[in-house]
Amino acid sequence: MLEKIKGTAQFIRNIIQETPDFAIVLGSGLGKLQNEVKPIHVLEYKDIPDFPQTTVAGHSGKLIYGILEGKKVLMMSGRFHYYEGHSMETVTFPVRVFHLLGIKSLILSNACGGVNPAYHVADIVILKDHINMMPEHPLRGRNIDSFGPRFVDMSEPYNKKMIAVAEESAKQNNIKIHQGVYVALQGPTFETPAEYGMIKAIGGDMVGMSTVPEVIVARHMKMNVFCISIITDLGGPDIAFSVSHEEVLNAADKAMPNVITVVKGLVKNYR
Repeated sequence: MLEKIKGTAQFIRNIIQETPDFAIVLGSGLGKLQNEVKPIHVLEYKDIPDFPQTTVAGHSGKLIYGILEGKKVLMMSGRFHYYEGHSMETVTFPVRVFHLLGIKSLILSNACGGVNPAYHVADIVILKDHINMMPEHPLRGRNIDSFGPRFVDMSEPYNKKMIAVAEESAKQNNIKIHQGVYVALQGPTFETPAEYGMIKAIGGDMVGMSTVPEVIVARHMKMNVFCISIITDLGGPDIAFSVSHEEVLNAADKAMPNVITVVKGLVKNYR
């Protein structure tokens, strides 16, 4: 796997010829953010050696290198999920590649279900912490010392300075924003009312099926991480609304203008 990561990184480096300021990963329904990037190179995942392939609607499968708010960004339009049958090595493969490209800052996004009673559908939440309940850990197995230590400090999984810059961007644009704790489950089923209740009981504000493996691997390599979430559905013991992937995508689409504004403000002002 290490040789594949190195080979993929070298392939991308030969094309872009520069070190991006940020890597950005777009979650379900968040693909419109790619339209804000002035593209220099657009690579289909299928054309990148050893790069995984996405199978989920709302994840287009393109790696875009370009300019956003005057900064160089490498953007994944489409991510990989454990529930697709990928190994954790595959799910986090792109983050390893980003590190070898010299990228120091990672911006993640996702769509998730809300359990905090203060949340509403299409609200935006910045992750301040997470609870990992996935059945496989991305760092399980032999440690690769060149990437990071065997035991990883997770006292600040999400970079406080990046959070502050994003919150200021939201404030300046009169965008309501929350901070919350994200709970990661395997999926692909949406949660039952009782499971939503469990998420709330253990201290979660929202629940999803991605993000946390990428965060852990990024922190293993001391990358600065920021994540923005869209609340696409609500649940709990007393709430039994039905939810579909189409509804998730629709809610994400509704929130997109505000997400774009916040992310662009972060990219422009974070140093």
